Amino acid sequence: MHHLWLIPTIPLAGSMINLLLGRRLPKIAVSGVAIGSVLLSFLWVLNVLSGLGSLEEAHVERYFTWIQSGAFNVGFDLMVDRLTAVMLLVVTGIGLLIHIYSSGYMAHEEGFSRFFAYLNLFMFFMLILVLAANYLVLFVGWEGVGLCSYLLIGFYYLKKSAGDAGKKAFIVNRVGDFGFSLAMFLIVVTFGTLDFGRVFAQAKDMPVEAGVGTLTLICLLLLLGATGKSAQVPLYVWLPDAMEGPTPVSALIHAATMVTAGVYMVARSSTLYLKAPLAMDAVAIIGLVTAVLAATIGLAQNDIKKVFAYSTVSQLGYMFLALGVGAFSAGIFHVVTHAFFKALLFLGAGSVIHALEGEQDMRHMGGLRSKIPVTFATIFCAAVAIAGVPPFSGFHSKDEILLAAHHHAPWMYWVGVVTAGMTAFYVFRAIFMTFFGSYRGHHHPHESPWVMLGPLCILALLSLGGGYIHIPHFLEPLFPLAEGAHEPALVYISVAAGLAGIGLAWLMYVAQPGLPDAIAGSFRGLYTLVYNKYFVDEIYDAAIVHPLRDGSRSVLWKGIDEGVIDNAVNGIGRSARNVGSVLRVMQSGYIRSYATWVVLGSVIVVAAISFLGGSR
Repeated sequence: MHHLWLIPTIPLAGSMINLLLGRRLPKIAVSGVAIGSVLLSFLWVLNVLSGLGSLEEAHVERYFTWIQSGAFNVGFDLMVDRLTAVMLLVVTGIGLLIHIYSSGYMAHEEGFSRFFAYLNLFMFFMLILVLAANYLVLFVGWEGVGLCSYLLIGFYYLKKSAGDAGKKAFIVNRVGDFGFSLAMFLIVVTFGTLDFGRVFAQAKDMPVEAGVGTLTLICLLLLLGATGKSAQVPLYVWLPDAMEGPTPVSALIHAATMVTAGVYMVARSSTLYLKAPLAMDAVAIIGLVTAVLAATIGLAQNDIKKVFAYSTVSQLGYMFLALGVGAFSAGIFHVVTHAFFKALLFLGAGSVIHALEGEQDMRHMGGLRSKIPVTFATIFCAAVAIAGVPPFSGFHSKDEILLAAHHHAPWMYWVGVVTAGMTAFYVFRAIFMTFFGSYRGHHHPHESPWVMLGPLCILALLSLGGGYIHIPHFLEPLFPLAEGAHEPALVYISVAAGLAGIGLAWLMYVAQPGLPDAIAGSFRGLYTLVYNKYFVDEIYDAAIVHPLRDGSRSVLWKGIDEGVIDNAVNGIGRSARNVGSVLRVMQSGYIRSYATWVVLGSVIVVAAISFLGGSR
């Protein structure tokens, strides 16, 4: 036993301490408990992995029986294999850096202890998710991170937009989670178990489905869950609004960890997906559509966090494209490199916002590279990484995905290349609008404290060199390496697309800063469409939200609740009251009146008996 349960339990203990005692503790103690718990969890992960060695086989620890019904048994079981090892290091490592950063970023915020209690609670559920040895324990973590996301998005609960964003995330994810629940029921019916090892062992002996069979249906339902958690079409709409939460939340939950849970779940279920080619195609198409859609929206956003939010949605689409074409290890590789550079982009954006006392509109920034040079240098490292500039981390993982896509279907490669060009453009658009030109704001920019800059520097190093941690080779025992020769021409084309995007951004926002407005004026209709995010939220409101709300009011509330239930209950009450009004006349309190009623009753009884006797 390597006591895997300690990995998630230590952050849970930190959460409980701050939740129960945090208000009475000084802030340094609160942050010390939160950071210390994640540090201990990270160190225990290292201890476990060093003790397990090469991880040629999964290490499973079974603690107790959770559900027992006949032959069906679900235990609270945790496991570590190579995929789990990668995710554990990402979650605890990046989580530790973001906790340290948060101690500086949130230092002057109300609800300091509540924030760290929620953040630690998130770590607990995310670690349960990746350690799970069966689908039900995974689902506990899955729902838990959704709850924490809701709590942290709505952290500023007195702000209506934050409350609305939290509810939107919670409700949209319930749609996906309903699909996940149905998938689990179907897995139980098909395999008689939810245990990963037993499910996948049985699935390996099943034939590949030519059409829509049981395995395909299971995979499509799991995909529905993944589109909610990992913000893919059609359930991506919650993630951009999630930027209402504090910036460290955006970095940890909505860039580096929780939103990759769908990618992790599909990769974990790769044995099922390889038997369901139609489901694999669905994963690839949804990923590609999401990548393109989100990238185009990111071109026109002016809120620095919204730009990176749509970038996250687009990069998650890349990961799904990798999974759909069978390059599972490449998808997880991009999860890792994306955790480095996207966490850095969000934390860098937080440093900019901190420097400008809350300003997020890039139109009110500019010229900041000389005023906050460390923030600029680190965020620039993230930008070249996500743009796919060699030899930095994003280049390595994106190259793996694009080559696998070309082997599967060349048109997917070309769409991916165009998306890569757009990615480089909108990220460097944000860089140039924020750090170049003249300052257009109204505050006095100041560099962040080193408790915030330290994590930025570490993430910058990982963004630059993280691509050399070659995850696909480490995961090869679990997933076959992506097929497709490393053709230099394909690599050169994708790199050229990224460099072209950077060059175009420089031309439009540094060399000729009036050019964007001129182009927007020439293509007013298209610009309006993209700027307003294709009016997807408005379409959802008109087609789903308003009909549900109005129907609930007119049918469920006015019709059923008030018209049927209330009228039935109130009708019984009115009838009882009316009968009581009649009987009350008989209860006068006078003995003479009661005697009269007794005589009258006696006369009626005698008359009735006489009548019945005469009729015989």
